Parts: sequence; structure tokens; C-alpha cells
Amino acid sequence: MAGMKTNSDRKAVTRRGVIAAFAATTLFPAPAVWAQSTTTEGTRRNVSSFRVAKWQDHFDTLKNGVILSDTQSKVLQYWSEDESVYRMYPTSVPLTEDLTRLGYTTVTRKVEGPSWRPTPAMKKRNPAWPDYVGPGPENPLGTHALYLSWQYYRIHGTNDTRKIGRRSSNGCIGLYNDQIAELFELAAVGTQVKLI
Repeated sequence: MAGMKTNSDRKAVTRRGVIAAFAATTLFPAPAVWAQSTTTEGTRRNVSSFRVAKWQDHFDTLKNGVILSDTQSKVLQYWSEDESVYRMYPTSVPLTEDLTRLGYTTVTRKVEGPSWRPTPAMKKRNPAWPDYVGPGPENPLGTHALYLSWQYYRIHGTNDTRKIGRRSSNGCIGLYNDQIAELFELAAVGTQVKLI
């Protein structure tokens, strides 16, 4: 009968729909969704399969607050000094192991509306990059930056949200602009930082 779908037509449409949905989510993934559940014993579990760390496993004290950035799970966690504030954010991480610096550092400076200059190594890899980009929508550091005691390393925002959840930076840790703005208010100069 004209206009009626047979079982084989329905299966084909379903298969096409599944393939299209798979392709869409693979090519254009949604931003990471963070969800936490609490078991009856009070244990936090991250249902997104990201590792949730305990600050005690990495720091001796919460003095000045702490930031733990996991470059494998692409997640950054923050605890305030009195442990009353805890935040978890999805991040971008360095493109390669060679660009990844691990270990302890501290926040040495905070800048709202940062400017950006490529490092000498970045300029060598890509001579077409500009020598300077001022604050604004074209700035790779986004709206806020936490400068670390390591030269050239930052925790900063990004105006390119496709980078979050991926290996996409030249050494820095990137967050969505609204999330770096929140972390910027929480973290002080002197906040302890560890990249693992």
C-alpha cells in the first residue's frame, strides 16, 4: 500500500538513524557532563568515569587552597583551605607528553583579560602565529588566567570550547570561560597546584 512502511523500511530507517546519531556524537561531541552520585555510605562516585581524587593523596595541607589537574582524565579539582568549597571542571590538556609538565607549582599571578604571546618554542613550531594577541575573543587564554611558577604555564580559559576534554594545548590547562572565571575568584595567589 502506498505511504505505508514495511518492517524492512522501519529497520532501515532505524539503522540510518543510529548511524547518523553515532556520527553526530563522534564528530561533534557534547561538552563533558559532570555528574556525581553519593552512595549510601557517603562515598562520592563520578558517574562520568573521570577519576575523583582525594586531596590528601597529593598535598600535606590545604593551606591557601589546592588545585589538582589530572592530565589523563582531563579534569581539574579545587579545594578551599577550610575544605568548605570543592569544584570539579573538565579541561583541555597539552597535545603531547613532550609539552606536558607534571609536578608541583603554585599560582603566582592572576590576570583578568590576559594578553597572549607565543613562547619561542611555539613560534618555532608555527612561525605564522602572531607575536601578540590582546584581550578579547581571539585570545587563546580566554577571559582569565592563573599564572603558575613554571614559566609559560597557565591555567586559563578558552574561547574555543571544542578544546575542552581534548589534548589540544601547547602546555597549559584550559577551562570553559565561565568556569575559569569561577576558579579565578576562588583561587588566590599562593594556591598550591599539582599536575598529574
